[in-house]
Amino acid sequence: MHLALMEASGVIEQGGPIVWIQLVLALMGCIFILERLFFFHRARVNVADLLIGLGNHVKKLSFAEARHEAARAPGPVARVAHAVLLRVDLPRSDLRDIAQEAGQLEVPRLERNVRAILGVALLAPLMGMLGTILGLIDVFQKMNERGGFAGPAELSGGVFQSLITTAMGMVISVVMYLFYLYFLGRARRLMHRLERAGIETVNMVCDALREHERELQVKKAQEAKS
Repeated sequence: MHLALMEASGVIEQGGPIVWIQLVLALMGCIFILERLFFFHRARVNVADLLIGLGNHVKKLSFAEARHEAARAPGPVARVAHAVLLRVDLPRSDLRDIAQEAGQLEVPRLERNVRAILGVALLAPLMGMLGTILGLIDVFQKMNERGGFAGPAELSGGVFQSLITTAMGMVISVVMYLFYLYFLGRARRLMHRLERAGIETVNMVCDALREHERELQVKKAQEAKS
């Protein structure tokens, strides 16, 4: 273990300052990845179970209990449902607008740091190319100092620096881009769930109110006959 650490530190030193910049980029990318993993873990909720629970309250016109359950549930899906339940007195068209606006407000939260991960994936290989160029410049400088002739030992430093920065840049880029695609897919799936939750919550509220109104009309008609 100690030998491996010494070899790794030696490789980093021979890679030059560009390697340190790449390591900083990798560290930033790891922080962004951990933040997104934590966010999507908290946002994971069974939409069907949530809507069933809310529906049980809405059918009884217990909107306060439904709002409490939606506020207690974690994640953006529950927040969209809660936004609709706050304005149950509005018509269906207005409730749909509220659901759509609430979903749009969640989009920045879903996409937060996802583009930053893509930025790390794009910058890392560019820094590797810069390290390659600097390594080649070092090689040609040594050749120029020796009148155009230099042995393998004298040139190995610049060539090794070029290879290290290029390889490290590619490794960081591949890992970060894979995480970017993963988080992008999860964000899009969650957006679809937001739309579904908003539409179904609106339908739930409107259907419950309409059924309640129908029951009142039937009751009034029966009272009028009697």
